[in-house]
Amino acid sequence: MSAEFDEQYAHFVDLIDSKTPQDAVNMLSMFGVPDALIQQIRERHELEAIKVRERDSAQSVVLDNRSTWYTGPQTNDTCWPVLIKQLGKKDWSRESIGALDRSSTQVVSLLNHPKEKQFSTRGLVVGHVQSGKTTNFTAVMAKAADRNYKLFIVLAGIHNGLRRQTQLRLVQDLITPNAANWMQLTVPEKDFTAPANAAAYFAKSNKQHVLCVIKKNAAVLRRFRQWLDTASGYLVDCPALIIDDEADQATVATKTINPLIRDIMDRLPKSAYVGYTATPFANLLIDPAAKDLYPRDFIVSLPKPDGHFGTEVLFGRDVLDGEDPEDVDDGYDMIREIQDHEVDLVRPRTRAEKDDFEPVIGDALRDAIHYFWLNTAARRVRGSGTKHATMLIHTSVNTAIHNSFRDPLTDFRAEAESLLASGDSELLDELRELWGAESAKVPALEFGHTPVSFDELLVELSRVIADCEIILDNASSKVRLDYEGDPVVAIAVGGNTLSRGLTLEGLSVSYFVRSVSAYDTLLQMGRWFGYRTGYEDLPRVWMTAELRDWFRHLATVESEIRRDIGVYMVEDKRPTTFAVRIRTHPSLRVTAAAKMKDSVRAASAYGGQRIQTRYFDLDTETLLGNQSAARQLIAEVIANRTRDDHAPMEGRYLWRGVPFQDVLKFIQSYSFHAKSQECDANLLAQYINQRVNRSALRKWNVAIVGKKPSGGSDTTFDFAPGIDVERVTRAKLKDSGVIDIKTLMSRRDAAIDLDVSGVAGELSEAAIVQLRREQASDTGLLVLYPIDKDSVPGERTAEKRVGLNAPEHVIGVGLVFPTPSGDDSEVEWEYVSADLSGIEIEEADLSELELEEI
Repeated sequence: MSAEFDEQYAHFVDLIDSKTPQDAVNMLSMFGVPDALIQQIRERHELEAIKVRERDSAQSVVLDNRSTWYTGPQTNDTCWPVLIKQLGKKDWSRESIGALDRSSTQVVSLLNHPKEKQFSTRGLVVGHVQSGKTTNFTAVMAKAADRNYKLFIVLAGIHNGLRRQTQLRLVQDLITPNAANWMQLTVPEKDFTAPANAAAYFAKSNKQHVLCVIKKNAAVLRRFRQWLDTASGYLVDCPALIIDDEADQATVATKTINPLIRDIMDRLPKSAYVGYTATPFANLLIDPAAKDLYPRDFIVSLPKPDGHFGTEVLFGRDVLDGEDPEDVDDGYDMIREIQDHEVDLVRPRTRAEKDDFEPVIGDALRDAIHYFWLNTAARRVRGSGTKHATMLIHTSVNTAIHNSFRDPLTDFRAEAESLLASGDSELLDELRELWGAESAKVPALEFGHTPVSFDELLVELSRVIADCEIILDNASSKVRLDYEGDPVVAIAVGGNTLSRGLTLEGLSVSYFVRSVSAYDTLLQMGRWFGYRTGYEDLPRVWMTAELRDWFRHLATVESEIRRDIGVYMVEDKRPTTFAVRIRTHPSLRVTAAAKMKDSVRAASAYGGQRIQTRYFDLDTETLLGNQSAARQLIAEVIANRTRDDHAPMEGRYLWRGVPFQDVLKFIQSYSFHAKSQECDANLLAQYINQRVNRSALRKWNVAIVGKKPSGGSDTTFDFAPGIDVERVTRAKLKDSGVIDIKTLMSRRDAAIDLDVSGVAGELSEAAIVQLRREQASDTGLLVLYPIDKDSVPGERTAEKRVGLNAPEHVIGVGLVFPTPSGDDSEVEWEYVSADLSGIEIEEADLSELELEEI
């Protein structure tokens, strides 16, 4: 190599101390280093990375806290450039392709280099339901192929429909445009059948990549395993990438599929297993100490793509610790409630009733169908978005119940056609009112669309209803949803076949009352997640209040999981040293019992958190009891003659140095809402006692926050003689299922006991944490709020809130915990995680610096 190469390679090594290999390569190009020299540097870097991986010592290159050899796409690549062209034909923007490039590079960088002598990687990629996971793993496959991975095995769910759809996508985007570089072991119409000559696929003289898309079916997997045995002589130097689509389905804790997947991996000396799923609960709870598929090497969370409708967008979520409630969205107003009595009209109450069951179209289902026809007509007026339009009715897993919907829906459609043709004024008035109400709740202008009037869509409405098919899609159906021909307008009634993986094109309305018991099952049935380009304002979901609350809970769970996964990218932790925690629910299982058998209760802590009551029980006894608890606390605070720092003209009182015993007594006397997992009196008391034993939280600051006094005695709340404040206003969110005020405590309130005069600009959460560390490092803060029972929303919030309408005034509570200077005290919160106790961490896993310190 030349002196110039040595100089530039040394420069590259310096750059990757602080940058990713791909960024370092880009910088060399910016500095004017010739492309040929950059290619030599890439090749040298990969060789050095292989040596590092094989000896597991010395310094290694890091991408997001992980060793990597991959420097990103190269100029001589063939598969990735072809995929970019295919995505361009589908109108992907440059920004979207760039995001895909970054996320797929992250995954490839975590794989082993194909030239390593032997490897068996296990990783997990967590996407979002209906978010384009297939495109992401297609990009990963393209980049891995460009770096000389040979065999690509895609485990495409358990149904023929998903397997066929997956193979078609891969053929379209990866194989056909680059046909000379690929061989296929499967075709869209047929699953794996063993070819006669394995040598034709794996001989060294064959430079083509090999693709196999198979179902997670025992018979198919056995055939594939046996065929690999015939090719064993060729597999020693055959780098294989196994993509497990819907990796939580059939893969975890199964008696046949799971061992067969591991058998296949055992026959491949160079294999990388990467599971893809939007519901990773079961995968995260696999026993890490067993010879199983726990993602011991890496877990990656894909970013939410722009324009994707996920759980949080539709249902909102609870505030996580450290977040400002005002920064957390409550979702769009797209969920409509099905009353409990109507559920019995569309689903039999017992199994014995299913054979003779005849569904009845009640008010909610009638509105849902009408709205589906209306928004489909509006989309035709707009002329934007997908050409297909689908409505989903999901009430049961039973095929007989699906089939029972055919006649009622057919009759309902025929009646609507007839009434519309005759100009029936009653129906027209009903439709006009429905469209007006729904259009007002989610304005088209909010998404950059021109509003469509009822008169405009009425022109298209008759044709929409005439085009509308009734499709019963289940395992016994002869006619299934098929979007490959002319534009489809369909009301689809189904169950499991419409749940996982398959995309319902143009889905704009869902009617959902299916009874489920586990997180993963419930999320996968949410076919309304995904992209709604061109009609973002139009989707609606009809469901019960209970189901709506469950989905909101799942949105919170998802956010917490992704935040835990983020730890791997910024801290020196791996899936074998830090287990992702999953919040539990009193009515739902995290996943099937068999998949949870190796899980353990996870611990958490309150250090650095701001806890506040946002949910309330509005029964008189509870409210009066909480008033009494608050008054008793203030009486004891005054009796203890603690130092005060009051500002009554600001509606604020503050006492400093309150003994922890008074705070504990209040916490145990106050009735917190059962929905608030963070506001658990027992956990709070347990945590405070543990901190007290470590000489922290022995003293507290206690505050009362009200409004500035207006002079009217009928608007105040008396805590003690001479201690009264103007009641605050907190209206409740509309249609939230429980009494939910969302935000109680402002940042200003959370810093009421701190000197903030030195803070320039906005008072941020980070600034409050730092000030508390400096000024009150071992002191907690408790804030009481008297909330007016007749609170009504202001003009700015009237669209999303309604009056509180409580029988008595409500006491809200905020708690602020300082961040401990050392280790925090943990309490056994309502979380589960994988059990890492059986994992042995070897010295070789530590960095050289850590070993020197030991």
